Amino acid sequence: MGTDTEGANIVVKLDDLLQERRMTLTELADRVGLTLANLSILKTGKARAIRFSTLEAICRELDCQPGDLLGYASGKPQ
Repeated sequence: MGTDTEGANIVVKLDDLLQERRMTLTELADRVGLTLANLSILKTGKARAIRFSTLEAICRELDCQPGDLLGYASGKPQ
């Protein structure tokens, strides 16, 4: 079942939220206690999973809901 396209329809909208909040990825990484590299993997959509605790911390710092950060693109993965 585990294919290379697993999760490919999930869209991470972190760039948009950071721009709206006028916050850098580095600043967010410091605030949530993640490395810049790990947060960058999430931002580029290359993450295969996210912990609820990480999702909660990001939502807390960006004052958003999980649905603001993650979306679903129906159809075939690109």
